[in-house]
Amino acid sequence: MDDTFQRLAEHLYHKNDRLTIDEARVWVELLWEDFEATHAKAGREYKGKQMTEQIVLRWIENYGPRLHDFVATNPKYKELLKKKGPTQ
Repeated sequence: MDDTFQRLAEHLYHKNDRLTIDEARVWVELLWEDFEATHAKAGREYKGKQMTEQIVLRWIENYGPRLHDFVATNPKYKELLKKKGPTQ
C-alpha cells in the first residue's frame, strides 16, 4: 500500500509544482480515505484498492494542478493537511 501511495504522490508532485513531495503524499492519503469513506457511506460494495487507485489517479489528472487552490476555499482540508503533515 505504501508503494501505491508513494507512486501516486510522485505523480501528483509532478502535476503540481506548488506542492512538496510530502504535501503530495498527504493529499493522496486524504483523497484515498475520502473516496473510500464516501463510497462506504453510500452503501456501495467495496471493489478493492485497484478501483480506489484508479479514482485517485483520475482526480490527480483532473484536479492535481489546482489542488493547492482548494485548500484556500476549504478549511477542513487545510486542517487535515496541517495535522497529517510531515512534522506530525
